[in-house]
Amino acid sequence: MWKWHKNLNIEMNINKNLVDNFKKHAKISGMLFILFGLAGILFPPMMSLTTTILVGYLMLFAGVSAGILTYKSNPEDWMGWLKSFVLVLSSLFIVFYPVQGAAALGLVFAIYFFTDAFASFSLAFSLRPQKIWLVWLFNAITSLALGVLFVIGWPMSSLLLIGILVGISLLFDGIALLLGGAFVQDIDDENNEKKNGEEK
Repeated sequence: MWKWHKNLNIEMNINKNLVDNFKKHAKISGMLFILFGLAGILFPPMMSLTTTILVGYLMLFAGVSAGILTYKSNPEDWMGWLKSFVLVLSSLFIVFYPVQGAAALGLVFAIYFFTDAFASFSLAFSLRPQKIWLVWLFNAITSLALGVLFVIGWPMSSLLLIGILVGISLLFDGIALLLGGAFVQDIDDENNEKKNGEEK
């Protein structure tokens, strides 16, 4: 996503305001992400329900948007209306019945992990003479294990696993933001020291 290059110091000097904002907000966001991540790991059912309700509201927004788009562009398009209706109906079910919604979301996660495991196994065995094949094999086994975990205790496992996975993701995002802010701070400090040295 971000690529390190030699001109970064020059760009940081040009975009001083942007760098200062990033340093400030990376620390605040990082701490918040870490707190939410730890809350998700310690209280997975609460995080699972919160995530499920958020997904429900996103689906509701998508359904309403699809309905407006269909109305504005082609009111006779019954497929557009059907899509909007299904999204809105599904979202209302998830919002008003979040426990059942979490169970459905758990099945979606299980299907995703099984699909990812299958693809990773295929890639690993196709790369087998190379050393990198072990990394893909490990990824495949991990995805398979997560898929099995979702299926074994379904539907109740969804309430724990979704919250834990989202919590872990938020925790690592927060750590990455904090480290990113510290990294930019170090580069900025080096630039300031060079400037002060040149002025003297």
